[in-house]
Amino acid sequence: MVSAKDAKDLYRCLSDKGIQIWLTGGWGIDALLGKETRPHKDLDAVLLLDDMVRMNEILSTAGYVLKDLWSENKWTIDSQGNRTATAFVLQDGEGHEFDAHAISLDNQGNGVPAWEEVEEFMFTKAGLAGNGKIAGFPVRCITPEMQVYCHTGYELPEKQLRDLELLHEKFGVVFQTKKNQTSA
Repeated sequence: MVSAKDAKDLYRCLSDKGIQIWLTGGWGIDALLGKETRPHKDLDAVLLLDDMVRMNEILSTAGYVLKDLWSENKWTIDSQGNRTATAFVLQDGEGHEFDAHAISLDNQGNGVPAWEEVEEFMFTKAGLAGNGKIAGFPVRCITPEMQVYCHTGYELPEKQLRDLELLHEKFGVVFQTKKNQTSA
């Protein structure tokens, strides 16, 4: 499990070293809400493709190693000529997990997923402009609307449905389940 302190410390470890990071997933939602609403098994984030090798180096000194490559992972070359994975999970000796996905910013500031072969999905510039707090510490995250967008197209487990309901209650964002039921 990743506690609020763990999430904040991991975020700070990277951001203090100049790594651009946007929180997504459960902790990204809790950051937007400004409070921890449930236990989290990992810290989900999108990072710049050109920061992935350095992020791995930083976290390896903290004891993180590769746990899994996501099925959507695509090996690619960053602008420095480094071969890097684009979608994977790192884990430390205490079981803390960091779920990383790489993006590149286009000329308009939109985040283009590096793991996608076809650019069907994009983190809009506005969608990357979220701000939240974990244990009182300010963090960058994707916006409530972008969270909803990231949670469409597949059947959601109960905890993720509850996350989206909480976003709806606080921010008024509307979401649809795979069964076409709209929350309003």
